[in-house]
Amino acid sequence: MNSLTRLIQLALPFKWWLALAVLLSFATLGASVGLMAMSAYLISKAALAVGFADLAVAVTAVRAFAIARAALRYAERYLTHRITFQILTRLRVWFYTAIEPRAPARLQTLHSGDVLTRIGADIETLENFYIRVLVPPFAAILVTAGACALIGAFDATLALTLALFALLVGVVLPLVTQRASRAPAEDLIATRAQWNARLTDQIQGLADALAFSQAQNFSQQTDALGKQMDDAQLRLAHWRGLSNALAALLTGLAGLAILALAIPLVTQGAMQGVFLALLPLAAMASFEATQPLSAAFQQLETSQAAARRLFELIDAPPASPDPAQPLAPPAHFDIELRHVALTYTPDAARALDDVSLYIPHGERLILRGASGAGKSTLVNVLARFWDADSGEIRIGGNDIRAYRADAVRQWLGVAAQQPYLFNGTLRDNLLVAKGDAADAEILAACDTAQLTEFIAALPDGLDTRVGENGMKLSGGERQRVALARVLLKNAPIVILDEATANLDAHTEQKLWRALEPFLQTRTALIISHRPVPFSARAQTLILENG
Repeated sequence: MNSLTRLIQLALPFKWWLALAVLLSFATLGASVGLMAMSAYLISKAALAVGFADLAVAVTAVRAFAIARAALRYAERYLTHRITFQILTRLRVWFYTAIEPRAPARLQTLHSGDVLTRIGADIETLENFYIRVLVPPFAAILVTAGACALIGAFDATLALTLALFALLVGVVLPLVTQRASRAPAEDLIATRAQWNARLTDQIQGLADALAFSQAQNFSQQTDALGKQMDDAQLRLAHWRGLSNALAALLTGLAGLAILALAIPLVTQGAMQGVFLALLPLAAMASFEATQPLSAAFQQLETSQAAARRLFELIDAPPASPDPAQPLAPPAHFDIELRHVALTYTPDAARALDDVSLYIPHGERLILRGASGAGKSTLVNVLARFWDADSGEIRIGGNDIRAYRADAVRQWLGVAAQQPYLFNGTLRDNLLVAKGDAADAEILAACDTAQLTEFIAALPDGLDTRVGENGMKLSGGERQRVALARVLLKNAPIVILDEATANLDAHTEQKLWRALEPFLQTRTALIISHRPVPFSARAQTLILENG
């Protein structure tokens, strides 16, 4: 199934609204043709110095078409904009829902700026597909058919002439424009993604770039991509301008051709002279429907290029697919690994190699190992961010792959070594763990995580903003916020990945003592380089080279 078909399928919930948009567009353009035709007829009739009574119908028709054109244009623009915003909302929700099961495994090779471009600029590009690509051809067919019927009532040759020029303007010229625009459209979409990715990296790493005097070098790279993007836009604008000029030329030639064919009809008495101006002007007015088709076909190429980038990402299979018939939650939450191995990419060394361990329900395991030994990879496979290449991981006696991935993550409370904090308030970041938590629960979790004094010193308490990725907090404060999240989530399995690495010894000891009652009833995996106070009452394993 190609990208065009899939784009149309995404709009099926709006098919009746789009059909109404086509009808309104047809009615608006039809009113324009009627206004031009009746205006020409009125002026020609008035030139014969007839009485007002003979002009009354034509005057009334001109007024009716003028009022209808304005009202219908407003209704059409209102409806198409409303459809556009609804489709944009649906597309963004659809895309996010599609990539969520593929994160983080399928996103690790992409720049954050590239992902942002896909969910932002690429989807915004598609808004033009539904309104400027799908709707105009149908409206053009209806308007051209109506204009040919009107002119054909006087003479079939005139109708055939109009149909021929309409075919040139509405089909041949757009197809030529589409073919010529294919390469610059693809270049524009690809270069825009690179530019956004580079710009995002540059902003995120601005402090380091300044520290190492690389800001100018980064800026030059971004400018170079910007120039490539400008070049692609100029090539598209060149073809758009050329197609518009040719469409205007063909429209004028169509009017002249119909006029030239109509004159003999008048001289031979086959048609009244009062209709002579009506025919070419009505024909030229009908080209208001076909002239936008060149831009529509050009937009089609841009839309298809953007769609291919979206489908490329969501067509990648999830790293941890859900089973067809997932199991219910287990009665107990012991963890067992049997000869587990994992390689992130085919050409990389094994991150885990023949790992076996067992943590009984309600017990603790302390895992040690050098940096790069595979400790964080073990957390990734337990959370089903990746599934193991071989071996088995069991929770509650069942293979972890027999559960839904999101269900497994609900059973885990993970405090990572580098937790991510959103650019919101401290309260917002804590509510990530439990959206309906009351202030009393939040404060109790913060007290256990040794955050009470810190919160009391903040200017707005829990409503203090923490900055992007918690940049306003220290490393130790971010880790304690992550621990407070684990406490709020109250999951049966707790994983602490170097969760106290950035704390001073005194605060760390206080924190472990406060966590002791919480950990007693949970299955816990504690990854730590430092000695843990209750290590005498827990298993200790050392992980080396996976």
